[in-house]
Amino acid sequence: MPNDTLAAVYDDIVRTNPAQPEFHQAAAEVLESIGPAIDKHPEYAEHKIIQRICEPERQVIFRVPWQDDTGEVRVNRGFRVEFNSALGPYKGGLRFAPTVDLGVIKFLGFEQVFKNALSGQPIGGGKGGADFDPKGRSDGEVMRFCQSFMTELYRHIGELTDVPAGDIGVGQREIGYMFGQYKRITNRYESGVITGKGVTWGGSLVRTEATGFGAVFFAQQMLQARGASLDGRRCVVSGSGNVAIFAIEKLQQLGAVVVACSDSGGHVHQPDGIDVELLKQVKLIERGRLTDYAERCSAAFSTESIWSVPCELALPCATQNELDEQGALALAANGCIAVVEGANMPCTARAVDVFDDAGVAFGPGKAANAGGVATSALEMQQNASRDAWSFEYTEGRLAEIMAAIHTTCLTVADEYGAPGNYVVGANIAGFERVARAMLALGLV
Repeated sequence: MPNDTLAAVYDDIVRTNPAQPEFHQAAAEVLESIGPAIDKHPEYAEHKIIQRICEPERQVIFRVPWQDDTGEVRVNRGFRVEFNSALGPYKGGLRFAPTVDLGVIKFLGFEQVFKNALSGQPIGGGKGGADFDPKGRSDGEVMRFCQSFMTELYRHIGELTDVPAGDIGVGQREIGYMFGQYKRITNRYESGVITGKGVTWGGSLVRTEATGFGAVFFAQQMLQARGASLDGRRCVVSGSGNVAIFAIEKLQQLGAVVVACSDSGGHVHQPDGIDVELLKQVKLIERGRLTDYAERCSAAFSTESIWSVPCELALPCATQNELDEQGALALAANGCIAVVEGANMPCTARAVDVFDDAGVAFGPGKAANAGGVATSALEMQQNASRDAWSFEYTEGRLAEIMAAIHTTCLTVADEYGAPGNYVVGANIAGFERVARAMLALGLV
């Protein structure tokens, strides 16, 4: 840690949040960056802004009972961590996955605070989810789970209080079931209470594509800042869900060639480029596996690490800590010039160190994947005004927001003596926006 104050804060986080390594990792990454801001603004330390930002305003854990298709009663655990509302209502997705626990939700919520601040939208940070796995479940089972989940969650959310969205395991199907239950319980059509809705019932065009598109817009800005472009670049995108698929689509639209993508079973390598329309059919419509895609297009499928595939640009778009030190060393050795995080904290701390040492440009997730939540805020705007914007207009707004985030990161990094360091720029810029609001609001 850069100073004793921040070291003490980190030690206290570890002591009071045991067995939550992902939260510790996310907190350490921010605390290691903001030392110069604390030195420049001693009032942040005086008013314990750092300690207050690192402690959620509210943590909710609840039981989710439901019945499967055989009639067996199941019980899962649900979470909602409302981390910080200094800039607006809590905003952040819901993740349904067997790996979800309180530490994972807290890391995601903590990241969301700074990501949402960087977006420039009037939204605070929160996150939620459950240790429920929708894979292999029927539509009826997913509906019953979502209805039970919302039966508890509804009392904690609202368009002016807390606005959830989707994340891993929560797509438009799950959003629909939860919104329907919220509407039934509350007896009001409060469309702004949840985002990621279908476009015919209050959703926004571009929201489905936004995180992937936004990460590519950020990558484009990073390359342009170095006098380069996406045209002809060989790219690797991990994952094959919404974020990865639409990152692949936008990369190919802008002239890049995506040569590999993955899922939890392995990766496909296609030197001539991924067939994104077939990938959409298999993964988003049929909910199949990447092996199904590989069979249908005669692509090579491997269980080895995707990061061994040579590329110039890498976008980890799957899950946290998927790209470790060995993967980073392989990317650097194979000539990768930039890594842009489409997922939340997909690179380990050691991987980021490798990129720094090798001169590989690195775009952290809280900046690079902010397009999803930014477009969620645009969805909230449309709901509030009872309006619906065109795809072109909304995508243009997204591109403007991502360009502004990129500029902010570079400007703040320069201001604090770390030119070109997107991690420092993103962390300090996000922290200062929240810290100034917290000072203005008093001791609350």
